[in-house]
Amino acid sequence: MIEAVSRKGSLLQTFKAVAWSFLGIRRSDGYAQDVSRLNPLHVIAAGVIAAAAFVLGVWLLVGWIVSSGVAA
Repeated sequence: MIEAVSRKGSLLQTFKAVAWSFLGIRRSDGYAQDVSRLNPLHVIAAGVIAAAAFVLGVWLLVGWIVSSGVAA
């Protein structure tokens, strides 16, 4: 039987772990702490939100550069 594990990671800790993952620089002990502390569903949700924010940011930046005439 699978036993439910209660994990008490905060929203800030979850977004920090996702940010470190985006950068690709995370120590193994930090990763082990995240695995034991953070809820996987919260990590997935934070990853989707961070990816959407990144894509939106790049889209807005490119639109601003193109509209300014610098790219012409």
